[in-house]
Amino acid sequence: MPNDLVAALDIGGTKIAGALVDSGGRLLARTQRPTPARESAERLGAAVDGVLGELAATPHWYRVGAVGIGSAGPVDAKAGTVSPVNIPAWRDHPLVADVRERVGDLPVSLIGDGPAIAAAEHWQGAAKGRTDALCMVVSTGVGGGLVLGGSLHSGPTGNAGHIGHISVDMDGDPCPCGSRGCVETIASGTNIARRAREAGWRPGPGQDATAAGVAAAARAGDPPARAAFERAARALAAGIAATAALVELEIAVVGGGVARSGDVLFDPLRAELKRYATLPYLHGLILAPAATGADAGLIGAAAAGWQLLGLQVA
Repeated sequence: MPNDLVAALDIGGTKIAGALVDSGGRLLARTQRPTPARESAERLGAAVDGVLGELAATPHWYRVGAVGIGSAGPVDAKAGTVSPVNIPAWRDHPLVADVRERVGDLPVSLIGDGPAIAAAEHWQGAAKGRTDALCMVVSTGVGGGLVLGGSLHSGPTGNAGHIGHISVDMDGDPCPCGSRGCVETIASGTNIARRAREAGWRPGPGQDATAAGVAAAARAGDPPARAAFERAARALAAGIAATAALVELEIAVVGGGVARSGDVLFDPLRAELKRYATLPYLHGLILAPAATGADAGLIGAAAAGWQLLGLQVA
């Protein structure tokens, strides 16, 4: 049954994942490797090669009709290049051309990781059936994508909805993107942990020093840990409210590793969103956790691949 699967790649600051995905969004095979984010372009390419090689070694590879890539951004979908903020060695890197060399005649599609999670949540998750949605990933970085008028709106270069680089603090910290006070500088997992440490939080023996450890401490009532999450929630709420005011949304969906902190994030986020989303047409804005979990990036990348084959799934 050729052409009844797509190969999906999800490229982020901590992992490069791959899967074979059918037209119902089901993953038939899955693999991943750590992202050598601070190493050379050659090492990064080798990691992508390794993931594709493992997929190609499965007995299902002959059924693959297209490849969809969701990558940390910014990306340039027209040029087929990526310049992820958290992967310094890739600047205007020709990722689509690289992948095409490895997969032969298969068509290849590229979207940003934010639009990928939006595609996944609109196809299979919390935004299913919604006409206008913002879907976010809060993890090593902060990204987002938009569904407008019932369809994924990724913009001319594939970066529309990149909420992580909306500035919410005019005098805030410099961001690797070159701006200042971006949502990502406050609300990413890396910066939540940094803020908590600066305020005096320290993980106990054997405890996690990342945002997951901060979340556990916040759940136990640790003041610096709670303050770091509250500050992150404020930044996210400001970005969500600004986006909703601009394009008018039904729902904001939040996923990613930080979102898996649960009420530690969502309780202050709901409270802060009420403070920022004050216009009458924003009062009905729904806030929901993502439903596609850790596979959101792969499902969204697969959606992009399916579109190459003429199947509109998101």
